[in-house]
This record gives sequence, structure tokens and C-alpha cells, in this order.
Amino acid sequence: MSPTWVQLAYLVAALCFVLALKGLSTPKHARAGNLLGAAGMALAVVVAFVHGAVHNGLLIVLAVAAGVVVGIPAARSVRMTAIPQMVALFNGVGGAAAALVALTEFLEVADGSVLFQVATALTVLIGSVSFSGSVVTFLKLQEVMTTRPVLLPAGRVLGIGVAAASALLAVLVVVTGSGALLVLLAAAGLALGVLFVLPVGGADVPIAISLLNAFTGLAVAASGYVLANTLLIVSGTLVGASGTILTRLMAQAMGRPLTNILFGAFKARDVTAVSGEQRTVRSGTVEDVAILLGYAHSVLVVPGYGLAVAQAQHAARELAQVLEQRGITVDYGIHPVAGRMPGHMNVLLAEADVPYENLKELDDVNPGIGSVDVVLVVGANDVVNPGARDEPSSPIYGMPIFDVDRAKAVVFMKRSMRPGFAGVDNALLYNPKTTLLFGDAKDSLTKLLAAVKHV
Repeated sequence: MSPTWVQLAYLVAALCFVLALKGLSTPKHARAGNLLGAAGMALAVVVAFVHGAVHNGLLIVLAVAAGVVVGIPAARSVRMTAIPQMVALFNGVGGAAAALVALTEFLEVADGSVLFQVATALTVLIGSVSFSGSVVTFLKLQEVMTTRPVLLPAGRVLGIGVAAASALLAVLVVVTGSGALLVLLAAAGLALGVLFVLPVGGADVPIAISLLNAFTGLAVAASGYVLANTLLIVSGTLVGASGTILTRLMAQAMGRPLTNILFGAFKARDVTAVSGEQRTVRSGTVEDVAILLGYAHSVLVVPGYGLAVAQAQHAARELAQVLEQRGITVDYGIHPVAGRMPGHMNVLLAEADVPYENLKELDDVNPGIGSVDVVLVVGANDVVNPGARDEPSSPIYGMPIFDVDRAKAVVFMKRSMRPGFAGVDNALLYNPKTTLLFGDAKDSLTKLLAAVKHV
């Protein structure tokens, strides 16, 4: 049992974590919430070091030093577009750490209680699934492997078989207390994590990351019971609960049940984007678009991942300011799953000092979108695809979208005619209302800014 001062310090740290989540729920207090959470984690690390320094001081120092040497440069070098990949890796490392700690503790404790063995088996299994699954999501987002769903021969049967074997091994670990079976359980969990994530592809990968994050939280909470550490139980439960809520909200934003997102690839049918007919698009010049914007009364900017890749948020903000000086209303349509993670566009536009009240959600935009003079789509694709609304055969059918095809005019800024992250052709490109402006988003917006000033 830990001393009273340690328990009190852990209580303060847990309180910091709770208040941090509360702060992160609003943009106004997000920075303070982040700092408060970091302070709570720093307190927990210091207390763990002081309390455990008698027996494991050198190992703790080496572990902290390794984390600092790897973590700080990695965090500073990662671009905003690669944050989801970093989140996936950090999440996987958390699951692996929980599994390894539980495995080590199990091997050291000669005769643990049944509850101890149950908690250990759950920690090892869930932590292993989270680690290997997170590695696969990283590889998909980093495009080291294909972002499309990967279906193995008899993959469904194989996945069910590995899941059943994992459950059986977990029961045998509890019954026999065998360390060798626990190692086999960890191996089965690693295989299950890979099989779990492989069929997930395209825009569904961030949802898998969120779910695996919840898994990691559960593993950490279970490891807290293994180690008799209240702080791990509290913090793991917070992560598990928040990850579960986020997963549910993201699934709702996609307009599909979670089971369809995770296992829908097994039932997917091949759908040809264009059935033999040649469809034409209308492209324009910077000057054409400048005239369109310069004489508009209202403009809606719909940003997406392409904005993040081009780091064009500042150019978009400067263009909006010039238009606003002319009395033109400029708002930003923020889709819940735009980019590669929830809040991706909010963070980018906050960097450019876009007022938060100008960021509008689906329910705020769609009812009055028919009166918008120009919609400027910058780097977005799937979130403005009418196929999600009109084509039952589309893989993204049912996902709520911005109904930009109902606006008076649409300017679609793209590098090329390639489809979005979901790999689905976009009918909006062929709409007579749509003008395509090809090129890098930042370069095009910079040129557009100069042209608007001369209109």
C-alpha cells in the first residue's frame, strides 16, 4: 500500500486530468486545460520517481531520459498534417507499456488472486491489440501501406478464430496462472490487433485510432488494478471513456454505425465511379474566381486536408480579411471529420487567428446554404460529395455533408482530379455550378488574394 502522501499527490494529479478534459472541451480554455493536464502528469512522474527511487531509481531515470530524448524532438519535428500518425504511435506505445508492465508484474507475483489474474489477462490482451492495431493505422495514414481496406483470404473467419483463441487463452491464464500462456495471449492480441484494423480504410482510419485510444485507456485502467495504483485506474478510465465518446461522435458524423465502419469492408461491393460516360469539368483562372468573389455578398470557405498539407490557412485568412473589408460576409464550414482527426481544421484556422465565431458547423450552414453566393472549397473533398447524400451505392452514403451544390456558385480548389481520402469520385466536380481552380492551395490563394485587390 502506498503512503498517504503518495495517494494524496495522485489524487491531485487525477483532479488535474479531470479539469484538463473539461478545459479541452472549449476553445477558450483549451490551452489552460492542456497545461493543467501536463502539470498533473509531471506531478505523477515526480511522485512515482521519489516513491520508487529507493529500489528502481536508476531504471526510472533512464526511462525518463529515453522518453525525453525521443519524445521532445519527435513532437517538435512533426508537422500538423502528421499529428494523427503521431497520436496513433503514442497511443500504441501506451497500450504496449500497460501490457508489458502487467506481464512483468504477473511473472513476479507468485500467487495472485483471481481478480489480479483477470485484470492482468485483460491488460495484456487489450494492450497488445491496441499496440499492433495502432501501428497498422500509423502505416495507413503515413501511406507506407495502402490506405484502402485490406481483405485477407478468409479474413473474417481468421479474425473470428483469433478472437476466440484469445478469449480461450485469457480464461486459461486465469485458471492456471501460467506465464507461458500469458505470453501466448500477448502474441494472439498482437495478431488480433492487425486483423482488426486491416479491413478499415480511407476516412474510417481516424475512427479506428479513436477506438484504439479507448482500448489503451481500458488497458491502463486494468493495469492500475494489477499494480494497486489508483491514479492509473482513474486516468485510464478517463481515457477509455473519452475515447469511447469521441468514437461514437465520429461515427455519427460519418452517418454510419460503428460496426459498418469497422467491418463494412467485408460486405462492400465494387462500385465504378463513372459508368463509361465522359463527363466534363469547367476550370477557371485566378482572375475568373477573383471576379466571382469580388462581387459576392456572402462567401463560405470549406477547408479540408489539402489546406493542411499546403499550410494555406494564413493565405485563406488574408483573403477573407480583404473580402470582409469590402462588406462581404465570410464564414468557414467545419465538418467534424474534415482533415485526419476531429478539430484538425479548428486548430489550423486558430493558428491564422480566424475568429471562432466564424467557424460554422453543418447544422448552422446547410439550412441557409442556398443563399450563399460562393462556396470556396479548399482541400476538402469527401465532406462536400453529393454522392454521400444521393447515391445509395456509394461507400460514403449516409455521411452528413455540406450541401454546397445547392449554393449559387462553387469554386473547387484542387491539385488534380484525384478522389479524396475515401477514394470515391466526387460528382460535385462535374456540377455546372462548379468552377475548378487547379494548383497548390497556398499558391492559388496567394494569387487569388492579389487578383481580388484589383477587382
